Amino acid sequence: MELIKFLIDFVLHIDKHLNEIIINYNTWTYLILFLIVFCETGLVVTPFLPGDSLLFAAGTFAAIGALNITVLLLVLFFAAVLGDNNNYFIGRFIGNKVYEKNYRLIKREYLEKTHAFYEKHGGKTVIFARFMPILRTFAPFVAGVGTMNYPRFFMFSIIGNLLWVNIFCWAGYFFANNTFVKNNFSMVIVGIILVSLLPPIITVLREKFKRKK
Repeated sequence: MELIKFLIDFVLHIDKHLNEIIINYNTWTYLILFLIVFCETGLVVTPFLPGDSLLFAAGTFAAIGALNITVLLLVLFFAAVLGDNNNYFIGRFIGNKVYEKNYRLIKREYLEKTHAFYEKHGGKTVIFARFMPILRTFAPFVAGVGTMNYPRFFMFSIIGNLLWVNIFCWAGYFFANNTFVKNNFSMVIVGIILVSLLPPIITVLREKFKRKK
């Protein structure tokens, strides 16, 4: 319960927490950001870690000179790509067994939804899922289970991560000096989270309406 409270507080007040990390750890901040993004993308059991909001917040700190934007983009890009690849090979190693058993730390419901997304969008799922919390954690894993060959997966992973890291970091960078963003940063972060959650919510609602019909 305490962990959940901490994570909620971390996400909603990410600017304060990131500021504390930068002050306390200086250049080690890049490694901390690397590990958060890597784990959020690369481990099936950590889809709850911040992604979009973290990148946006990091971009705002780069705008005020607390972080170097070039180093930040490179670190986050490699963290996301390595995370994707780690998750892909975990999926390949485990194989279809994951669909046959109910694992406590791997929600079968998420796997099935991600697989359905692959069925509809094909290889582009790796790119689309990059902008959707939870799905971006499970997409490379499902791809590794057997949906996609590695060269094709790697190509889509590169494209998706280039877009994801650049869009959110530069958005934070350019809007950092906006008066509204400065005064309502927590609201902006909540807005980013809600917008990020819209695609999977819409997908779930569509599926429910289809079943009713």
